[in-house]
Amino acid sequence: MRINPNWTVCVIVMLTMCTIERASLARDSNSHRSMASGNAAALLAHSQRPEAADQAKPAEGKILYYQDPMHPWYHSDRPGIAPDCGMKLVPVYASDVSGGPLPPGSVEITPARQQLMGVTTARAEYRTLDKIVRTAGQVAIDETRVVSVHVRTSGWIQKVFVDYTFQHVMKGDPLFTVYSPEILASEQEYLLALKAERELGSSSIPEVASGGANLREAARRRLELWDLTEGQIRELDETGKPQREITMYSPATGHVLERKAFPNQYVSPDTEIYKLADHDEVWVIAEVYEPDIPFIEPGQEATVNAESLPGKKLAGRVTFIPPHLMDDTRTLPVRLELPNPNLELKPGMFVDVELHSRLGRRVTVPVDAVLDSGTQQRVFVARANGVFEPRTVTVGARSGDYVAILGGLHAGELVVTRANFLIDSESNLRESLQGMRPTEGAGKAAHGPTEMGNMPGMAHQH
Repeated sequence: MRINPNWTVCVIVMLTMCTIERASLARDSNSHRSMASGNAAALLAHSQRPEAADQAKPAEGKILYYQDPMHPWYHSDRPGIAPDCGMKLVPVYASDVSGGPLPPGSVEITPARQQLMGVTTARAEYRTLDKIVRTAGQVAIDETRVVSVHVRTSGWIQKVFVDYTFQHVMKGDPLFTVYSPEILASEQEYLLALKAERELGSSSIPEVASGGANLREAARRRLELWDLTEGQIRELDETGKPQREITMYSPATGHVLERKAFPNQYVSPDTEIYKLADHDEVWVIAEVYEPDIPFIEPGQEATVNAESLPGKKLAGRVTFIPPHLMDDTRTLPVRLELPNPNLELKPGMFVDVELHSRLGRRVTVPVDAVLDSGTQQRVFVARANGVFEPRTVTVGARSGDYVAILGGLHAGELVVTRANFLIDSESNLRESLQGMRPTEGAGKAAHGPTEMGNMPGMAHQH
């Protein structure tokens, strides 16, 4: 005979619950047995009094039916013992059900069973959540701080002062000297214009005097366009002799990334002789996964930690969020900017990144309270009289041990945070049996389906 796997799960859950209830009964039985010997005489005398029977009856009201405390769906019109697990049937009064029918899937659990199961609850409360996105990143060069060194005219390099890669240079440091026929010719033109200005400056004709000054200014402007410094032009004024080799100076502070300057090398304006990069500020490219993209925004604060800097946190901020994901990693390469005055972060270094996002004030519950089936999330809300109601909720962002609830739950409600898997199993079992039960037995026990009743040890007897 083929056995339905759903019934196998039901049998396991029911046997587990029976074991818990029997342990509770055994504990109560031992405590009652110890008290029985001392109170036997008093109980006997009390029972002989005419009014004793009336005083022993509870005052809850009319008894509607008797119920199996282990399986609340089992009803009987008279007291007795549950045939499946041997538990005593308990009365259900009209006051107990005056609130109307319970929501589907609700479970009633006595305080004793809750203690044995280890049920704990917590209240849904408003909290200010801070989302922290943790990911990995890599240090990169700040592309806005990269400078290329070229010459404005063709020539030959004579001397090289910066002769290895990653050498650090300051702005204004000499890099190399170059011999250029065009620069030499411009120097000679400038000296001729300087001489003409001195000779024609004493002319009584204003046009002649100003013409010499204009000629010298035009020659000087050409030298400046060849990248001659103010000091080099002043040296021409003082010596009156052209300089065969012109020294070229660094236009920025940084490290040499590329060096193509060698003695006697011919260079032209399109030759990149040096590439310099300033490392006083660097980029960090953080790989953000798709679920975390909504929590990233420009200007967001970030914290960076590297293995070479144990215990040290470096602060930065998000400066650019690209519009495309990387095809190979399916991540978004978010760019951070960090100051690096001590050059502690080296380009190419891997780092740990924490991106801090403030989510505001939200209704939250502990993470353990949410049961995720893959298609939906739900919690169990603790109601009065030991009733636990399943509630489907909409879950938001998680922050530490708490998760935001966007819908389905209100602040102040109690939710189960421990043993909710056991409650969920019994809730699913009850929903299944109630859905398959054909009718309610009036004055008789309400049974499950025929297959359930025919299973060994599971049939209810009258």
